[in-house]
Amino acid sequence: MRVLAAGMLVAALGGCVAPREDVASWLVMPAPPPPPPPVKPVTPAAIVLEGAAIQGGLVFGRVPAGTTAMTLDGEAVPFADDGRFVIGFDRDAGPSAQLVATLADGRRVERALVVAPRAWRIERVDAPYRAGKTDAEFAAARPAELAQIVAARARTSDAQGWRQAMRWPATGRQSGWFGAQRVYQGKPGGYHSGADVAVPTGTPVVAPADGVVILAAADSPFTLEGHLLMIDHGMGLNSALLHLSRIDVRVGDTVRRGQRIGLSGATGRATGPHLHWGLQWRGRKLDPLLVAGPVS
Repeated sequence: MRVLAAGMLVAALGGCVAPREDVASWLVMPAPPPPPPPVKPVTPAAIVLEGAAIQGGLVFGRVPAGTTAMTLDGEAVPFADDGRFVIGFDRDAGPSAQLVATLADGRRVERALVVAPRAWRIERVDAPYRAGKTDAEFAAARPAELAQIVAARARTSDAQGWRQAMRWPATGRQSGWFGAQRVYQGKPGGYHSGADVAVPTGTPVVAPADGVVILAAADSPFTLEGHLLMIDHGMGLNSALLHLSRIDVRVGDTVRRGQRIGLSGATGRATGPHLHWGLQWRGRKLDPLLVAGPVS
């Protein structure tokens, strides 16, 4: 049976009969469904940082959830299972840096950093720069010593000392400052890559943080560093303790923050008894004063 439109049905019935209810229902069109709410894009969490980006400084942070890789100026930065990481800025770091975290879905979380400059101690000497001629013994031994230092810094461990608040390996009068430099008639010489503490020979030296011994020149002192001890604190952070008179640990030993690891001295090329503490993160030289606070 063919269904007529309501108007045709009324006309067919002489216009005097109301449309039947079932026919009228054909006249009511259902309202269109409301449009779905707009889908809001999920914004990933930011890279969280603790500490100021500054030349010679160390900054702690946490990656966003779901991060699979992170870089600092294009260089891979390791991070722990809980997302924690550490980054450092060299004495001569540029004015800016870029952290990029890549998430599992391919999205990128970026954070631009402004690296604060430092005013370094500069001593201007009105005399020509003389590189100096090393003696034959120094020239012969130095390449092998440098190779050992480079190899030691290439070693990695699961040490967790990087998470700790670092302490000074020895306390006393600070006699040398990180970054200090001499300029000879306008020509800069090398800068001081660590911090010195003037202490008598035989003063106990302790580990600044937990770590694993990666170099211990206990039997044969290096020509420049003397009895050199290096400790890996994990995540690319390592300490170098120079001019020791004695080393009490061996390569591969695990040390704890505050544990005695040797005695201070004046071995190598030292003008007097003192402890030189050098600190690096993935090849970037750091200021122990910024990391551990004032010597006390």
